[in-house]
Amino acid sequence: MSLETDIENEDAPESDEDLAAELANMSDSDDADDGETGNRVLDQDEIDSLLGFDGYDGEEGDDGISVLINSALVNYERLPMLEVVYDRLVRLMTTSLRNFTSDNVEVSIDSIQSIRFGDYLNSIPLPAMLGVFRAEEWDNYGLLTVDSSLIYSIVDVLLGGRRGTAAMRIEGRPYTTIERNLVERMINVVLVDLSAAFDPLSPVNFRLDRLETNPRFATIGRPANAGIITRLRIEMEDRGGKLELMLPYATLEPVRDLLLQMFMGEKFGRDSIWENHLASELWQTDVPLRAVLDEQTLSLNEVLNLKEGQFVPLNAAPDSSIRLYCGEVPMFTGRIGRAGNMVAVQVEERLAVAEESE
Repeated sequence: MSLETDIENEDAPESDEDLAAELANMSDSDDADDGETGNRVLDQDEIDSLLGFDGYDGEEGDDGISVLINSALVNYERLPMLEVVYDRLVRLMTTSLRNFTSDNVEVSIDSIQSIRFGDYLNSIPLPAMLGVFRAEEWDNYGLLTVDSSLIYSIVDVLLGGRRGTAAMRIEGRPYTTIERNLVERMINVVLVDLSAAFDPLSPVNFRLDRLETNPRFATIGRPANAGIITRLRIEMEDRGGKLELMLPYATLEPVRDLLLQMFMGEKFGRDSIWENHLASELWQTDVPLRAVLDEQTLSLNEVLNLKEGQFVPLNAAPDSSIRLYCGEVPMFTGRIGRAGNMVAVQVEERLAVAEESE
């Protein structure tokens, strides 16, 4: 006991003053460490590395900040059927615009990407015409943007302009009524093709609601809402321009389940060969049938008191009707009899058909 007391006295401080001095020294050392790290300022290279700018030479929108901002957006590749619809739209537009302009027209897809609606409105190059259209069956809106080069190319083609000369545009001049009417006719042609492109997937009618030249008046959703922007390039030999189709995700929500399926032939994911094979195999399946002469309802006490050799009476005569069950489903009624050396049941009525008709 005395040895342990001496050891504890050697490890402990000699007095309260020594303990206070030791605590003060520990506090001073902690403050010094905090001063070395807490007041440290990141240099420019460390800030660039943190935000994703270190060695950055990619396209705009691929940096660290843009990735964080756009992380909530859904990639259009999660809707594989939408790309099929747009491929069908390109083929339809190529034919319809050739008939509309009586010129050689080539339509191609530049890009399909997800974007916030507010960012898209801010990125529209002006001057341009914005057609707000309504999807009547889906009860929502979409946006179709025609850039200035395509506007003047369409006007030049429809009014008989010479080939080989670039479409001229007068700066600062608003679009005339003739130009608006001609562009409106072209937009109606595109909307008819868009309806036909969605028709195998879900019947929908796109109708032009209004034509705007100011993006502020073409707002069809909140700036933070996401949508899918499809940029189409229309070439008419030495003339042409771009057409952009903006569909908010809210507009596509009624057909989202259909857009999630994979494309397999013209039947959009339905394999009739496998269905026919499965149906033919089901007809060859063996199923057991039970012939029930009678059913008795007994209490649990009566069942437990049954003994060997005891009889359970059945309310069935030799000519009584019995039921045939497949599992728990009653299928037929019939009469019991004999066929050769086998006990047989002659089917008289099909119960499944009678119950389905009821």
